[in-house]
Amino acid sequence: MALGFAPPLPADSAPRLGRLLAPDEWAAADVPLLRNPREVVTGLHDRHLPVPSTAVVAVLHPDERLAASASFIRRAGEADGWELRNALLTRLRQVIPHDLRLRSPVRTAVLLYCREGEPRWTEEDGAWMWALRDACTLHGLRCGAYVILTRAGWQVLGEGRSGRQPRAEVRRAAPAGSGGGAPAALRHTAAR
Repeated sequence: MALGFAPPLPADSAPRLGRLLAPDEWAAADVPLLRNPREVVTGLHDRHLPVPSTAVVAVLHPDERLAASASFIRRAGEADGWELRNALLTRLRQVIPHDLRLRSPVRTAVLLYCREGEPRWTEEDGAWMWALRDACTLHGLRCGAYVILTRAGWQVLGEGRSGRQPRAEVRRAAPAGSGGGAPAALRHTAAR
């Protein structure tokens, strides 16, 4: 019997950490449908003015009124669900108290992610989906829709609902003092 170390795996064949959700896993998660996704997407777009790499997390009341929202620019590098979840939790904690004392979640968190590329599922989207689901569990919220915003328009992944407007715009300078669209933008709103 020979003992030894296995040769290291090449970087591209490293085991997946499991911190991402495939489209079929997301569909099986029974995520509640938005009654009016166009209104939600337009409202978040107007409020946060996202540019590529901007994530907008929003908490909705049961009637889909906005309770609170926050946006931030995702750091460059590989998308890891763990880090994305921590970033979402940080923003949620800054804008709204948790609902962990409730018997069952009442409010719903949705995530709008503005990115470059085609409007179809990517591994980065899978990491965001995992992050949203886990952050909702840890903050006492229902996990809601995951929406991508590209130059082609918006799409609610897992539902097939989409629209041409609003859409991701080319990076542009934000109006002075607005905070939206700027590379270091960190915007919070609470509309209780």
